[in-house]
Amino acid sequence: MPTAADETFTRIDYLARVMKAPRIRESARRLADQAAAHSWTGPQYLQAVLEAEVAAREASGAKQRLRAAGFPAVKTLEEFNFDHQPAADRAQLHRLAAGGYLSEAGNVVLLGPPGTGKTHLATALAVAACHQQIRVGFDTAAGWVTRLQQAHRTGRLDAELRKLARLQLLVIDEVGYLPFDADAANLFFQLVASRYENSSIILTGNLPFSRWGEVFGDQAVASAMIDRIVHHAEVITLKGASYRLRNTTMTTLPSARLEQQAD
Repeated sequence: MPTAADETFTRIDYLARVMKAPRIRESARRLADQAAAHSWTGPQYLQAVLEAEVAAREASGAKQRLRAAGFPAVKTLEEFNFDHQPAADRAQLHRLAAGGYLSEAGNVVLLGPPGTGKTHLATALAVAACHQQIRVGFDTAAGWVTRLQQAHRTGRLDAELRKLARLQLLVIDEVGYLPFDADAANLFFQLVASRYENSSIILTGNLPFSRWGEVFGDQAVASAMIDRIVHHAEVITLKGASYRLRNTTMTTLPSARLEQQAD
């Protein structure tokens, strides 16, 4: 014969299905024993069940946002080698990871030579944002421009820019690695301008701002773009040799073997 507790849990199961919160069924049963052992009051038990549900929903939502962001790999600040990159201010980056700049539509710019950790840090900050219920999009500068070019060719540019504007954070990786023609530079400028003081950008680049005219083919366009990016931005300049090359012995490089043979 069902006990009063059995009937209560049956009712909780039904209510959880109606609310489309199936995890509540498991946590209600699991936490009931804990509540009895610690003499929780009714409100304390209810709080624990609801907190378990919220935590589960947040974890599920973060996983979905991480998948949707398009990261080539998930990186965190805890995995970053600060010893190799002393120019990176640990306290500053952890403050940025807390996400205050996002509420102010601020930007983060990471500049420095290849292999100095720019993409890792940009990804880590964006991953932290995903865990804070922020919608994120990640791609290289060339990738974003290709996406806009495809939209422009099919008459969907305005719609695409509006779609991207719904992402609260856009990561633009590898600015400066490939030069843009005039049309591509114009599309990139439209992307930056559409987000100015509305939503955030994390941008990485291998060239100082003084050389952006080379990338975009027009110093005036480059200056207008830089002005919008840095107006509400924290600019972090990384230094040093490539971390990837540092961890590759010269004997494994074909050019090094050829030089050795020539000697």
